[in-house]
Parts: sequence; structure tokens; C-alpha cells
Amino acid sequence: MQKNLVIVESPAKAKTIEKFLGKDFKVLSSYGHIRDLKKKEFSIDVENDFKPDYEIPADKRALVNTLKAEAKNAETVWLASDEDREGEAIAWHLYEVLKLKPENTKRIVFHEITKSAILKAIEQPRSIDLNLVNAQQARRILDRIVGFELSPILWRKVKPALSAGRVQSVAVRLIVEREREVNAFKTEASYRITAIFLVPEADGRSVEMKAELARRIKTKEEANALLASCQQAFFTIEDITTRPVKKTPPAPFTTSTLQQEAARKLGYTVAQTMIIAQRLYESGYITYMRTDSVNLSEFATQGSKAAIAQMMGERYIHSRRFETKTKGAQEAHEAIRPTYMEHQAVEGTAQEKKLYDLIWKRTIASQMADAELEKTTATISISNSGDVFTAVGEVIKFDGFLRVYRESFDDESDQEDESRLLPPLKKGQQLEHGPIVATERFTQRPARYTEASLVRKLEELGIGRPSTYAPTISTIQQREYVEKGNKDGEERIYNVLTLVNQQIKDEDHKEVVGAEKSKLFPTDIGTVVNDFLTEYFPDILDYNFTASVEKEFDEVAEGETQWSSILKNFYDQFHPAVEKTLSTKMEHRVGERILGTEPETNKTVSVKIGRFGPVVQIGTAEDEEKPRFAPMKKGQSIETISLEEALELFKLPRTLGEYEGKVVNVGIGRFGPYIQHSGVYVSLPKTLDPMEVTLDEAEQLILEKRAKDAQRHIKKFEEEPDLEIMNGRYGPYIAYKGTNYKIPKDIVPTDLNLKSCMELIKIQDEKAATSPAKGRKRTTKKK
Repeated sequence: MQKNLVIVESPAKAKTIEKFLGKDFKVLSSYGHIRDLKKKEFSIDVENDFKPDYEIPADKRALVNTLKAEAKNAETVWLASDEDREGEAIAWHLYEVLKLKPENTKRIVFHEITKSAILKAIEQPRSIDLNLVNAQQARRILDRIVGFELSPILWRKVKPALSAGRVQSVAVRLIVEREREVNAFKTEASYRITAIFLVPEADGRSVEMKAELARRIKTKEEANALLASCQQAFFTIEDITTRPVKKTPPAPFTTSTLQQEAARKLGYTVAQTMIIAQRLYESGYITYMRTDSVNLSEFATQGSKAAIAQMMGERYIHSRRFETKTKGAQEAHEAIRPTYMEHQAVEGTAQEKKLYDLIWKRTIASQMADAELEKTTATISISNSGDVFTAVGEVIKFDGFLRVYRESFDDESDQEDESRLLPPLKKGQQLEHGPIVATERFTQRPARYTEASLVRKLEELGIGRPSTYAPTISTIQQREYVEKGNKDGEERIYNVLTLVNQQIKDEDHKEVVGAEKSKLFPTDIGTVVNDFLTEYFPDILDYNFTASVEKEFDEVAEGETQWSSILKNFYDQFHPAVEKTLSTKMEHRVGERILGTEPETNKTVSVKIGRFGPVVQIGTAEDEEKPRFAPMKKGQSIETISLEEALELFKLPRTLGEYEGKVVNVGIGRFGPYIQHSGVYVSLPKTLDPMEVTLDEAEQLILEKRAKDAQRHIKKFEEEPDLEIMNGRYGPYIAYKGTNYKIPKDIVPTDLNLKSCMELIKIQDEKAATSPAKGRKRTTKKK
């Protein structure tokens, strides 16, 4: 009988921990949860205090049997899953499923995977915290109730195969509301006046100093009048103020701030950041990466102190404690930090190294001295006007934490750089002016959300917790309620008035504005679902309600509230609303919008969500003739499409001519514009307009498609039509009955016969059956 069995969540973590424990310990992984609510059933007994009905998924049964056998042979089983609610629930499920006994089961937690932390945890075991387990169960069950009861309503009232989620729906609402703010925004123009003043130096030379009028001017006439008055004016330094300014470093990273800063500085998505951080944690390089605390341990502050003293000197040290200001934050964890502050870099992939570097710099900066700056503001009066110009300069007297780290912001492009030094100035000094320029500027519409700014907004509202941000943002994109994309800018003309050599020049210039990159846009389906849920289930979509539910989960975790009572209160209000909505007859299809009538037939033209997405419809079900339908183009929206744009869509499909004796058509379908010839469809590239593409261009696309297809199909076997050797994005593979199988690099695909293909399939199937991790990675295509 072995002495100790340690069960952790991930195999990478198991490998790291095994290094620290002696031969008396065996470390195995549960690969996350070993059981969950049944996938295709409601699995909640509402009448019996919302008792969940859990099952072990098919791909986990072999693993569970292995863990059972190993646990039976061990004197002590150590449940070492993560220290958050999800980790506590994993430990509890293991305890229940493996039928462990309290006398030989111990629960251990650690915030970092280091030898000292693991050994300390072994010395201080505890029992499973059922309050944390119940908080996780309450969230899981509530989300199951919402998903299972709302989804069928969406299938019937909006479109089949849709689904709804509690936190995801609120995230979609934020994005839809921001999109409407952007579309409704009316830009206003004003003039920004800047002047170059010439300041004489001791050697007789003059240096240029830039200043700006203290207010914006609303009209061109006013701007012109001000420049005209400047032609005859004297400019005098009315006042000079110099004041010291201190800048304090930002707090160490929480999950949310790490996701935001990694997006801004490194360009990582929220999900990508969490995957990389997980690898760093499992390798023992950083502390636990799901936390909303900014606390640092004594060990971390002392380690930072020593590293700062060694690298930069005592003057740069300033130990400080930070307090979390986020709604509903839990202080049980530590902030995300390097496990050892003296390690400025680590081994790993380029992405891991960059993220570690960011975490190290942020942590070390948080324990460094404030930056000391001196800010000088000069006020310059205009002799014949009450307006004044101001020139601002900033000089760093002591760099402090700025030597290591500068925080990024979403609106950085709009921030004026003041880190320049003004020339020597005297009060009462008269100045000559160079060019004075009045530039027409426009108010900026609200910025669409990026993944990072959406996380910040969710955190501000108290919606979700550190472990939910990444899956929430991934889910709303997978469900196609939201898409991440870029938007091309539009050309705009702006006016510039310039006073130079006592003459005022009036010129118009062009600029491209409104270009956006990696922003979140609501799809038509996302917008329609949001509007429907907001109307019929306002509580579910209410920000305060969603945040208050999170607070109640926190109370369950603290042992202050019964989890079943939260679910009962929610269900007693929610379920009747579901039944009422199901029985409500609706005059129009949800999301339908009438655009007008078709001039030739006088039939109604409308837009709505069809079976395969947004469509334009001419006619109604009540007409004698069947309605005609046309799918909308990418970039068009149900909310903003005009009648003229809708009618344009019915000019497709159009016939281009004949090629090889067969008709060539161009049309638009569910996945965009296409060329159709002899039963084959070829996607039209973005560079070609379906209304203008020529027969010659279509022929070229048809030939390119044939060449590509010929390269893709390597070999087929008549005796086994379900099997084919294909050429894919990552190299050759075997496709068999909807599943893809790798071909080893040392095998030439064309040399394979049917028998050797079947052998490769058998080997990989057997390997997948015995390895849960690899079993999950196998690619299976839907037929």
C-alpha cells in the first residue's frame, strides 16, 4: 500500500508538485471536474430543495476508475485542487465520487507552487469548506435554470438553436447599448486654438514654446475674429506657477487588471492571457492567477525590497499596502505576482516570457518610491481680449517607479503629452508670436468595447468574478451574439485657419476618422435576443440584479446565507415569467422591422432574423404569392439598413454568362457573396463586388478553386469510401467517419495503403481512450 496520493486539477501542476514531494507521494491529475450536471437534461430537482443530479461524463469514466483504485491503495488522500470556489467544488466531487473517508482524506491549498508553499500546506491540512462548495453549486444551478428555461423561449420566439446565459446576456446588453450610443451620437465641431511663441534666451537666440487657448471656440466666425484680434495684440506672461507633483505606482495585478494591461501592452485576448498565466502558475513562476485581491504577502514585499535595493538602490524603495476597491472583491487571495521577486526572467515561450515580465515589473513597481515631477503652467494674456493662452511643461525630478513601469490606458491616443520642459520665463515678459492656428476639431463618439474595457466595466458593476470574465467573453463570441472585428475609418473634411505673417489663411484638410481595431460589435441576432430578453425578463438583464446575485453567492461562501433559499427566491419570480412569455402571442416576429414598400408591387419590405441569420423579406405570409427573401450582406444591420439598400439585395443572384457550356451565377448566401458554376460554389473575395464582378474574374476564381481542391485530396480507396487522405492546414491527415487522424512526419502520405491507414486509426483511438487530456484534443468534424 502506497502512503500518500495527491490529486490536483491539471497534469502540468502534477508534474511540478511531484518534484517537491518525496517517494512517499504519488501525484495524479483529475483534469478539472470529474462530474457535472447532465448535459442534455435539466438535472435539478426543484421540488427537493433544488437538488442537483450529477453524472460522470463518458470521457472521464476510465480516469475515475484509475483514481478510485489509487485512492483505495493509499493510506492518505490529499485533495490539492485550486483554492477558489471552483477548486473547492472539484475537491468535494472527488471526495464524493471516490467514496473517500474523512479519517484518511485531507484538503490542502496553496497560493503558489513552490516547495515551501507545498510543504507548508501539507503541515496545515483542513477539511473541505462546504460553504465554498455551496456557493459554486448555487452559481452552477442558477445558471442552469436560466439557460434551460430561457433557451426554449428563444427557439420559439426568435430562432432555433439559440441559448441564453445569465452573465453572458448582461455582457451582450452592455455591447448593444454602447453600439446604439455610437449610432445615435451626433458630432459637434469646435475650434482648438494653438500658438507658437518665441522666447528669447540669454545668448540672443529664440526658442519656440507651444501654448493653447484656455477654451474651445464654437464657430468659424468666432475663431476668425480671434485670429484677427491677435494681428494687433501684445502677448504678455501674466502668471507662472510651478508646483511639485507626485505619481504613485498602480497596485499589483488582479485577474481583471492583468487581462486589461496584457491586452493593451501585449495585444493578448482575455482568454489568451488566462491560458498563458495558467501555464506560468503551473510551472511555479507566478502565484494563483484568479484573484481580485491586491494584497501582497510579507514574503513578497521583503523580496521586492531586496530586489529594488540590489538593482536600483535604497532611494527607490517604498513598501506599501494596497486596498481593493472593486465591488464584492474577495481578500482571501494574494495579488498575482512572481513567486520569487529575485527572478527577473523565466524560461518558457516568448508569450510566457512577455507576460511574466509584465507581472514582474508591475509587482516591483508597486513597492517603489513615487515619481517626483515638477509641473509649470504659464498663463499668457492677449492685450485686446479676455482670453488667455496656457503653456504647460512637466519635468521629472526623480523617476521612482517610472524607471520600471508605466501603466497603459484605453484612451491613450487622446492624451496630450506634457512631459516637456518650458524655456526660462519671467512674469510680465512680452512675447512675440509665430503661427497661431485654429483647427476645427470634433467631439468623439463613445468608444466601442474591447475585451479589456468590457472586463473593466463588468468588474465596476460587480458582475462576475475573476474566474468568469474570460469564459463570458469567449461564450458570447462563440454563440455569435457578438463579434470581434475592425472598422475602416471614414474620410472627413476639417477647416484650419492660420495666422502667419499678419495674414489669415483659410484651408480645408482631409483626415480619416473612426477606424477601430479589435472592437466588440453586436450581431443582429445578439441585438434581437438582447431586446427580447430586456422586454420580457428585465430582472435577468438588470445590472444591479446581476451584481446582487453575485453578492448573495459571496454570502453563501461566507456561511451567512442558505444557497437553496437564494435559488427558491429567484425561481419563484423567474419561472412564472417564463410561462407567461411562452403563452404570449406576438403580432410580429421578434426583431422584425418594416422598411416600407417595394415600388413595383407595393408589397411590404421588412427585415428580420431568419433561420440562417438576418434576411430581407418582400411580401407577407398573407399575400397570394409566397414572400421573397434575400440574405443581408456582411456589415449590414437590421437596425440601420435602409429601404434602398434592402431592395438592392434582390438584384442578386445575377447571371454572368456561360463557361464550359454551363451557366455562371453570382449570388449572396449565408456566408457572403459567391460564384456558382456546375454545382460548385466559390466564395467571392472582399476585393470584388458581387454587383460588378465580371465573367473573366469568375472564371479565374473557378480555376483557382479547382487547383486548390486537387491539392487537398491526396488519396481515396474505393473499398472504403468513408476514408480519405487529405492535405490540411497543418499538413496531411486521415479523415475517417467524421474524425481526423494524424499522419506521423516520417510517413509519406501517398505510400499509405488502406491497411496501414486502419492501423494508424486503431493506434490513435486506443491512445485517446486511455488519455483523458488527449482524448479531448482529438478533432471531430460534425457531419
